[in-house]
Amino acid sequence: MQIILNLTSNQHNSTQMLKFSFILVFSISSIICLSQDMTKFKLYKPEENAEKAIEKAIEKAKNEKKHVFIQIGGNWCIWCARFNDFVTSDKSIDSLINDNYIVYHMNYSKENKNQELLKRYKFPQRFGYPVFLVLNGKGELLHTQSSWYLESGKSYDKEKVEAFFKDWSPKALDPAQYKEEK
Repeated sequence: MQIILNLTSNQHNSTQMLKFSFILVFSISSIICLSQDMTKFKLYKPEENAEKAIEKAIEKAKNEKKHVFIQIGGNWCIWCARFNDFVTSDKSIDSLINDNYIVYHMNYSKENKNQELLKRYKFPQRFGYPVFLVLNGKGELLHTQSSWYLESGKSYDKEKVEAFFKDWSPKALDPAQYKEEK
């Protein structure tokens, strides 16, 4: 009788261990599959002269009658990678951005914090990273946007992101859009 009970107990323990192992392997695999591969994310250029790059973006925006969209963050920033993936993989948002903005990714990292530019743009780092700036074709700061308000779960909210880009587009800020009818 004791031998049968031991066999039954060992089979039960083996089944429990097998279930536990399966759950553990599944959980780890899910985490790996769903996580962002930050080793391949190289959107930001710490060595770049951000001031000169922004000047070029402003000039281009002026010539094309667009605004400048600056995403401040770094290659270390998971939310920066998520935002870039989100806006570039959605065709409608990608088109909205390309039609209205010249995009620049300003680095913030231990290699280059771009402190003077952050000071010029009124310390947007207070909102965390990524943080977004909208400049007009004259280089004037129109808006600073905390990305936190655009987030949803572990991604971004399409409706909020589209609204942000539409609300700060050149057309939205064109006084001709708001003439009173007589």
